Amino acid sequence: MTTSPGPQVVTLTANPSLDRTLTLPGPLHRGGVARLAPSTTEPGGKGVNVARAVAAAGVDVLAVLPAAADDPFVRALTAIGLPPAVVPVPSPVRTNYTLTEPDGTTTKLNEPGAALDDDVRAALGSLLTTAAGSARWVALSGSLPTGTPVDWYAQLVRQLRATGVRIAVDTSEAPLLALLAAGPEAAPDLVKPNTEELAQLAGTTEAALLADPAAVRAAVDDLHRRGVAEVLLTLGADGAMLSTAAGCWSAAPPPTTVRSTVGAGDSSLAGYVLADLAGAPPEERLATAVAYGSAAAGLPGSAVPRPDQADPGAVSVQPTA
Repeated sequence: MTTSPGPQVVTLTANPSLDRTLTLPGPLHRGGVARLAPSTTEPGGKGVNVARAVAAAGVDVLAVLPAAADDPFVRALTAIGLPPAVVPVPSPVRTNYTLTEPDGTTTKLNEPGAALDDDVRAALGSLLTTAAGSARWVALSGSLPTGTPVDWYAQLVRQLRATGVRIAVDTSEAPLLALLAAGPEAAPDLVKPNTEELAQLAGTTEAALLADPAAVRAAVDDLHRRGVAEVLLTLGADGAMLSTAAGCWSAAPPPTTVRSTVGAGDSSLAGYVLADLAGAPPEERLATAVAYGSAAAGLPGSAVPRPDQADPGAVSVQPTA
């Protein structure tokens, strides 16, 4: 009898959600009535979105999350061939609502997630550590439910270090600040901030950061000084920047008709990980990340792209000083 070698990628989604996308026929008017186009509902949350995109590329992936085994969210993931590893919690998985307008404007309404007690967090950490034994990447993604210690991601990075797995973190606000304040031993191999999150780390506003390219580079360099090996800075319609010990590059995306930006950053992270698994050099990892993010933005709702929908060759990558 042969045994499975285990997943190559493991994701943690501490705050999963059923993502319901409502498509508006025109601009949103507060107090008015909108007759919606057909809506979609997909299992989501940042780590789940990464897992879906990785699975669509035919790579073994395990999504770890808190949910009851019979939760509609778990049934939805299982139905698309991605059965998760769950730690039971009594509360149902939350529903997040996304309103998309014809010009691509996206408005999100997110419910709070289920609280995680000490036992649940310990069980999730144990699941991650066990699965990481066969994996090459672990991605810790998204917000933390109310009441979760803000330094939980830092604790998990320390816990996972002994497995030798590469660790990516994509979060924001207090959990991101706590992660980077915890010292080099808690620094992940990769962080994927957007410009708003990088501004939070730099103690400035997003507008001030974007007005000064030198400030962007200084903020990224500070992440390296804190122990982060690779920084993938996503820039929305302007593409992304990658900084590693080997150099720094910027990438411009191909022309894209934006339908929904939900999950585009998660798809970028998935593209980066997939390229790394294939042994690609930094420039190609960046091009693949941007291609995946652009492809996701051109899809409806929180859909994630297949490999044939992402074209790294259409991404322009340039070294930066």
